[in-house]
Amino acid sequence: MTTPFPTASLASCIDRLQLGEALALLGRDACGQLPDAQGDPVAYLQAVVDGLCNVSLRDPLTGTANRRQLMTVLEGELDRVARSGDAALLLMVDIDHFKTVNDTYGHNVGDLALQHVAQLLQECVRPMDTLARYGGEEFAIVLPACQPAYGKNVADRIRQMVASQPFYASPGQALPLTVSIGGAYALQWIRSTNELWIERADQQLYQAKNLGRNRVCIEPQPDSTVTAEEKDLLFSGLIMPTSAAAESISSMSPGNV
Repeated sequence: MTTPFPTASLASCIDRLQLGEALALLGRDACGQLPDAQGDPVAYLQAVVDGLCNVSLRDPLTGTANRRQLMTVLEGELDRVARSGDAALLLMVDIDHFKTVNDTYGHNVGDLALQHVAQLLQECVRPMDTLARYGGEEFAIVLPACQPAYGKNVADRIRQMVASQPFYASPGQALPLTVSIGGAYALQWIRSTNELWIERADQQLYQAKNLGRNRVCIEPQPDSTVTAEEKDLLFSGLIMPTSAAAESISSMSPGNV
């Protein structure tokens, strides 16, 4: 049994800790919501730690999950699908002709365009889904428990939402944006890798780009079901016939030993 750390001692330790950089990372708004360090030092330190964890998993520009968090989510979904056989879809979303926006209007406007698209994407997904900035102008969306019809509907809704909501570079200047989307389902009952799953979704994204952009291409969900005949072939050598099992048990009885 551990002895609780005295509150007074913990409060004095907080005074000696060099938390300046940590608090700067949290930002002024977050720091303003921290509990009182002297009144409840444990809650204060816990809030600082939780805030830093959140910062480390978020893209600072768009507020979406970052690539580190995406990889963690993908690994968890691959493990779940391999064990349960449930469906999970990965969508890769890329803003069309984004380089033209940066080259024409500057990177500051480009950053605002990324924030605009990220907000629209967030409005199209469920709380259980993960929206992440994969890099540059590319986003990734992980949709667990996602059947094929639902996944296609989500991707179409995203494409239509972005195309119908122009981004305003200035109060009177609207810039129409579109996205291309590629998707791939996790392989059911099969242990795959993050890299292979992303590569399959990216291949569909490239196809959407090659077909003219502002399109959705999703790889058909692989059929990973096992037929009764295949189960017999897999387990025939492991399951002993009933009669043979009875004879084996009988031979092990005390009278036969």
